[in-house]
Amino acid sequence: MDCVPRISRAQVYDALSSMANIAGYRAVIEAAGHFGRFFAGQITAAGKVPPAKVLIIGGGVAGLSACGQARNMGAIVRAFDTRAAVKEQVESMGAEFLTIKMDESGEGAGGYAKEMSPEFIKAEHDLFAKQAKEVDIIITTALIPGIKAPLLVLKEHIESMKPGSVVVDLAAESGGNIETTRPGEIYTYNDVVHIGLTDLPSRLPTQSSTLYANNVSKFLLSIGEKDHFYINLDDEVVRGSIILQNGKNLWPPPPPKHHATTTKAPVVKKIEPKAVDHFRETMKSAMIYSGGLGSLVVLGAVAPNPAFTTMATTLSLAGIVGYHTVWSVTPALHSPLMSVTNAISGITAVGGLLQMGGGLYPSNSVEALAATAAFISFINISGGFLVTQRMLDMFKRPTDPPEHMYLYGIPAAAFVGGYIYAMAKGYPEIHQMAYLGSSLCCVGALGGLSNQKTSRLGNSLGIIGVGSGLVATLGMMNPSAEVLTQMAAAAIGGSAIGTVIAKKIEITDLPQLVAAFHSLVGAAAVLTCLATYVHDFPSFATATDANVIKTALFLGTFIGGVTFSGSLIAYGKLQGLLKSSPMLLPGRHALNAALLAGNVGAMAYYFLDPSMAVGLSMLGTTTALSCAMGVTLTSAIGGADMPVVITVLNSYSGWALCAEGFMLNNNLMTVVGALIGSSGAILSYIMCKAMNRSLPNVILGGYGTSSTGGGKPMEITGTHSEINVDGAVDMIKNAKRIIITPGYGLCVAKAQYPIAEMVQILQSQGKNVRFAIHPVAGRMPGQLNVLLAEAGVPYDIVLEMEEINDEFPETDLVLVIGANDTVNSAAEDDPNSIIAGMPVLRVWKAHQVIVMKRSLGVGYAAIDNPIFFKPNSSMLLGDAKKTCDAILNRIKATE
Repeated sequence: MDCVPRISRAQVYDALSSMANIAGYRAVIEAAGHFGRFFAGQITAAGKVPPAKVLIIGGGVAGLSACGQARNMGAIVRAFDTRAAVKEQVESMGAEFLTIKMDESGEGAGGYAKEMSPEFIKAEHDLFAKQAKEVDIIITTALIPGIKAPLLVLKEHIESMKPGSVVVDLAAESGGNIETTRPGEIYTYNDVVHIGLTDLPSRLPTQSSTLYANNVSKFLLSIGEKDHFYINLDDEVVRGSIILQNGKNLWPPPPPKHHATTTKAPVVKKIEPKAVDHFRETMKSAMIYSGGLGSLVVLGAVAPNPAFTTMATTLSLAGIVGYHTVWSVTPALHSPLMSVTNAISGITAVGGLLQMGGGLYPSNSVEALAATAAFISFINISGGFLVTQRMLDMFKRPTDPPEHMYLYGIPAAAFVGGYIYAMAKGYPEIHQMAYLGSSLCCVGALGGLSNQKTSRLGNSLGIIGVGSGLVATLGMMNPSAEVLTQMAAAAIGGSAIGTVIAKKIEITDLPQLVAAFHSLVGAAAVLTCLATYVHDFPSFATATDANVIKTALFLGTFIGGVTFSGSLIAYGKLQGLLKSSPMLLPGRHALNAALLAGNVGAMAYYFLDPSMAVGLSMLGTTTALSCAMGVTLTSAIGGADMPVVITVLNSYSGWALCAEGFMLNNNLMTVVGALIGSSGAILSYIMCKAMNRSLPNVILGGYGTSSTGGGKPMEITGTHSEINVDGAVDMIKNAKRIIITPGYGLCVAKAQYPIAEMVQILQSQGKNVRFAIHPVAGRMPGQLNVLLAEAGVPYDIVLEMEEINDEFPETDLVLVIGANDTVNSAAEDDPNSIIAGMPVLRVWKAHQVIVMKRSLGVGYAAIDNPIFFKPNSSMLLGDAKKTCDAILNRIKATE
């Protein structure tokens, strides 16, 4: 077993590493036993006790084990190693890594350091001389294969240490790193206790036997293939471990084909920061403003009538208001924001109502299309507002004061009643003022989501806004009793369906519900556009604004078609009806370009030939082509990018509504469309920024961040450490500051309920427990915030990445539940990683990390996660729900 080559894939059989791990742990225990003070600092009535200062020389397995144990016992730990690669591992344990300003690498063969130059050794001695005067305990672990252990701590260093100090020399058997060490003895020199024991693993016999047995059994099971035992001498691990075979001496083995010291490190392409060209930046900004202002001049020159100019003004101002309003929404309420904008987008019902007619039922195709559009829109309105209310109610805390939201029925009744009275009196401008009030209420719906306290007021304002807008539309139309009955049937039928869906939907299924509602908005937009074209066609020959209306009709159909089909594909992926992995069709970019060109061609023919047959044919063509485009675009996007897909589709639905507003010259539809379009665009930007990716990269089905270098990614070496439920419970009980980092795996497993109950118990025990949420965790913006709120987790302990990322180094324990890419350290440490530059939660900086996953499999980015192999990380493999239930039951049993 001593002969097993020390290479990455053989680490699980490495008995030397197992024993070194135990020796490092035991060294700290021995030092604590001979040290006359606490390791951790204390402030008591009798006085203040400073924490012990420990210096660990050597960052191999034993050194890192000693680092972890000393840090867990509360000591201030410093460590030194000649290999720069050890720095990150040391710092991840909360220890300080000491360095020497000299460019010389200590990387050697087989996981050991190499012998350094005389100049470097002198610099080391100078460093250790200074440290010896400051620290209380020194533990040395430095070994170099085949030669005497390097002498690192000199006699003069020992003589400068404080009385009562302790030194432990793990290299005593090979000559010792400390000049005054006596191998196999414990003695005191100059009031400094020297521990030179050479049998530290034997002092933990049960643990040593267990690990050694694991090494042996796993090595034997690895020989051969599957269930067939076969000694393959071409396998360097097997060959290096064979002494005799059939009486023939095979020792020593031939040198490895690829010696560790000659392996070239992957080339890391350094990305030099670009010098800021202030002139260019200012010029770019000036050109943007020039383009924006210039486009207004062009629109003014081609405006067919004052109504178009007024509508453009409304769109611009509503877009600015929406931009500033949506940025104020707290990230925790992004899911309710998506839901409430879904409900408000049901204002497409206005377009349907305006085209409805006949009697108790539609009398022609235009009226049938309009009635269908209105019916679909009412599903969105009732379902969207009810789901939003369900989500917002989850954020209520037991200590929150009563809200009496029913009292907002008073302003609603006053507004609608006042409008009806003014309309009856024949005031001509009351309709537009009612639309203004409705629009302002919709703005207030989004503004109310700026925090949890006003969020339910926001939903109430949204209901008032949409309801009053529909009443104002009916007031303008003054339909007959028969048509009004038909409208009521569409409204009641659609609302009933929306209500049933909203009440039955599981909170974990919110993303697919939102996607499904988006498809309804797209369908309603297409139907309304087709109905409007047929209805308004006779006026196109003489109307001065015919081209504006026809443009809005075509764009509304195109955007609606993409929204409809894209939302259905997103629904299928989220619901599990379709594979969540990206479907990368060969030549997909050329296919999408061809579909777009086809739409442009259809639009050109649509304007060139004024006949109704051609017009309807081209609208039908763009409906088919845009639906196909929605399918190809969304199919190429993987499940983990669904938060961006949903926000983009949300934005599409808003711009489709704007097109309807221009088409029907309806201020309400334009304002609400601008609000929704701005909301979706801003959320898309937030999601892309959280992944350090561009929106085209996501929409076109690509991967890789904008910061990824051009070299080979770093190789991840090492083995992971596994832990069982009992071990995890012990770590939780010993921690005071805990951060829980959930991911999509928690959503799938529905593990929020045991986690919430566990948090309640831990808080009652005086522990500081908080949650850290990544912006793109889950399949919808803010999904995890809603799931945790549903389980009863107070929202004030659920923090966003920017709020909590700097607090991981002071955290005792992090529980990562079902997250992978959002906690991948390669984003920060490897400039050539495919996720380089992506903002991630720095969980690896905590003292201890427990990662709960089904397996060691990769995340959506398809790259390994280095934190699985860090010495302060432990893997707790299994189903998240079952594991969390087991942890909860153990914690309850020990209360």
